[in-house]
Amino acid sequence: MSLTLYFAPGACSFVPHSMLELSGVAFEPHSVKLHKNEQRSPEYLAINPRGQVPVLVDDGQVITQIVAILLHLDAKLPEAGILPASGLARTRALQTLVWMNNTVHPTFTHVFMPDKFTDDEAAKQAIRAHATKTYQGLLDEIESMARQASPWMMGERPGALDAYALTLLRWGGFAGIDPTTRPATWDLAQRFAALPAVARAVEREKLVLNIYKPKA
Repeated sequence: MSLTLYFAPGACSFVPHSMLELSGVAFEPHSVKLHKNEQRSPEYLAINPRGQVPVLVDDGQVITQIVAILLHLDAKLPEAGILPASGLARTRALQTLVWMNNTVHPTFTHVFMPDKFTDDEAAKQAIRAHATKTYQGLLDEIESMARQASPWMMGERPGALDAYALTLLRWGGFAGIDPTTRPATWDLAQRFAALPAVARAVEREKLVLNIYKPKA
C-alpha cells in the first residue's frame, strides 16, 4: 500500500492529514504552499488540474475532494475511527461532515477570498462583512455540538469531525473571531491538537491554533 497526501498548511487538508497520522499507517506527506502558488505549478496541475488541496494518491490512483478522501480512507482503514462504523451514528457524523464541508467551509471562503465572487471593491467588502456575520452563527452551531462531545464529537474516539471543527474555529481568527469565545470548541481543538499523533500533523504544518489578533 502506497499513500501520498498533498496538503497545504492550515487548509482543510489538515483533516485527512491528522486522520492519517491517527491511523498510524505509513504515508508520504507533500506540502503545497498556497501563498507561493505551488498549486498552480505544472507539476501539481498534472496531479490535480483543479489546483486544489487535498489530494490523496493511493497506489497511483488520484482522489480529490475532502469528503471523498475521508470516505476512501475510512473504508481502507476502518480501525482508524475516522467515522463511526455503521448505523445512525455514522449517518449523523456524515450529516455533520457534509454540512461542515458544503456550508461552513464555503462561508469562510466568502470571508477570506471575496475576490472569487466579484471584482468590485465595494461588493467585496459587503460580501466579507455579511459572510463574517454568517460564519459567527455557524461557529455557534459547532459550539453547541462541542458542548455535547463525550469526550469527542463522535463519542469515545477522536475523528474527522474534531479535526474539521479545529480547522473551522482556527479560520475564525482570520475573520476577526476570537476562538476562546467558543470555549467548548476551543477546548476540543486544544485537546485534539495535543494528541501525540495529531501533534505530528500540527508540527508539520506549523499550525498556531489561535491566530486571532484584536483590532488596535
